Amino acid sequence: MTSVETIGSYDLVEKIAEGSMGTVYKARHWETKDIVAIKIISKEIAKNPVLIKRFEQEFRIASKLEHPNVVRAIEYCGTGATPFLVMEFVDGESLGDKLERVGKVPEEEALTTIIQVAHGLHRAHRQGLIHRDVKPDNILVNREGKAKLTDLGLAKDVDASMDLTRTGRGLGTPNFMAPEQFRNAKNASIRCDVYSLGATLYQMVTGELPFGVADPVQAMMRKLKNELPPPRQLNPQLSERVDWAIRRAMSADPQKRPGSCREFVEDLTGQSTRPDSESYFEAHDEDMWYVVYADGEGMARTHAGTTQSLREQLLQGQFGAVSAVKGSRSKIGPFEPLDTYPEFRDLLVEPAPGPPLSETSTANLAKLGRLQQAATHSAAAGGKVQPRPSAPPTVKQPAPQAPAAPDMPHFQIAAAPPSSSRKDRLLDLLRNLVIVLLTMMATLLAVRYLLPYLQ
Repeated sequence: MTSVETIGSYDLVEKIAEGSMGTVYKARHWETKDIVAIKIISKEIAKNPVLIKRFEQEFRIASKLEHPNVVRAIEYCGTGATPFLVMEFVDGESLGDKLERVGKVPEEEALTTIIQVAHGLHRAHRQGLIHRDVKPDNILVNREGKAKLTDLGLAKDVDASMDLTRTGRGLGTPNFMAPEQFRNAKNASIRCDVYSLGATLYQMVTGELPFGVADPVQAMMRKLKNELPPPRQLNPQLSERVDWAIRRAMSADPQKRPGSCREFVEDLTGQSTRPDSESYFEAHDEDMWYVVYADGEGMARTHAGTTQSLREQLLQGQFGAVSAVKGSRSKIGPFEPLDTYPEFRDLLVEPAPGPPLSETSTANLAKLGRLQQAATHSAAAGGKVQPRPSAPPTVKQPAPQAPAAPDMPHFQIAAAPPSSSRKDRLLDLLRNLVIVLLTMMATLLAVRYLLPYLQ
C-alpha cells in the first residue's frame, strides 16, 4: 500500500493491479460499505493533459455500456491533484494471471469464457465502440467463472472527433493486435477486435503466446505472412472446428475474418446466433437441410440430409464444387450459399494472408540501410544496449534484435556464398533492407509512444 490510504469517499483496502495509466486498488465506500475497484492515476502522469483527457474518456466510454460481461464504471473524479475512476470490483483474477499460473485451459472452459467476452464486446460494437486492446490481461474472471471485459481506456468511439491516438498508446499489444492496427491504430475496426479475441483464445487453448516472439517487428512480419502454428499443432486434442475458427479470426487479411463477434461465436459453435434462429428452428426439423446443386449433366438437383451427413457428402465431392451448392432449412427455400450458414462455413472459408507489403518506401531502403549500418557501427564502437524486461511484450518496451526462429528461413540473414547467382544476392539484399525498414518503423513507434511521458 502506498502512503495514500483514502481517496474521495473511499478507503483503499489493497493494491490489486498496476498499469501504464495508473494503479488499481480494492476500496470500500465510507457509508455504503460497497466494495469497488479504484484506478488512480499517478501525480506525474496527471500533469499531462492528453493523458488526463484519455482518463476522462475511459469513464465516458465505460459508462455507456451496461452488460453483464463488461466491467461497470461507477464514478469519475477529475478534480484535484489525483484523478481517479471508480469501477465494479470483480472478485477473481485476470485471465492473463490465470494463464500464467496454469498454462492452458480445457477447450470447453476456454469457449465458455471467450463467448462471454464476445457477448460483451458485441454490445460495445453495437454502441459504436471499438476496444482496440482485447487480451488476457484485460479480461477478468470471477470465482463463479463469469468473464468481464475491462480496461476500455483504449476504446475508440467511432463517432468521436477527439484524436487521442497520437501518443501511440492506441496501438494496443503487439502479440494480440491485428496487423493493420499495428500499421495504423486510428483505423482500428471491429475486425481488429475479432482478431484480438481469436488471439486470446489461441493462447487459452495452446498455452503459447501468439507468434511466440518478443520483437514487435518480427511479430508484425509473421502476422502479415500468417506464419502462425495452427492451434491443433500445439494442442492435438483441440477440435477441428475451434482450430479453424481461431485461424479464420486471426487471418492477416481483415476481409477474411468474421465481420462481427456474433459471427465469430457462430464459427466456434457451428450454430446460428441470429435473434430469430430459435423460432426458425422450431418451425423446421432441427437437423434437416435441403441443398440444391447441378449434376454432371448440368441439371438442378435437390438433396436432403442431416448436418453431419451433408458435410461428409460435401467433403467427398458428391455435389460438385462446394462453392456452387446452396442450402436451406426449408424444402422450398430460400436457398443461400453455404458459407452463410455456420454449420458449413468452415468447408468454404479458409484463413488467408493479408495484402502484400507496400512498395511506396522501396526507394528509401538504401538510405535506411546506410543509416542502420552507421547505427550498428556506432553500437559496436561502445554504444550500450539496454536489457529487455522479462515481462510480456508491449509496444512501449525496447525491441532488441532477436535471432530468427529455426522455422523462419525468410528472416534469417546470411551472406550469400560466392557461388550464389546474382538473383539470389539481390533477394538477400532485399530481405535485409525490408528488415531494416521495419526496424526503423518499430523505433519510430516506440518514440511516438514515449514522447508524451518525456514532455
